[in-house]
Amino acid sequence: MASTAGRAVLRAPGRRPEAYLRRAAGAAGVRTRPSGTRHPLVAAAMVIPLALCLAVLFGGVEAVITQASSVAGMLGR
Repeated sequence: MASTAGRAVLRAPGRRPEAYLRRAAGAAGVRTRPSGTRHPLVAAAMVIPLALCLAVLFGGVEAVITQASSVAGMLGR
């Protein structure tokens, strides 16, 4: 019967299972980060290699350069 107590907590109305699991991981000493907090440089490091491969593979180097310059213009750089 003791093993069902955890499931009851997860299914309690108004409680999100993700929040429970994050709290349990934090209690176990595992550091978790809330979603949406990835550093912009890490995100760029993940995306740029894939973008370059696709640009070379499909021959869209000019399109990628145009898009990058547009984004840089919107960012004010």
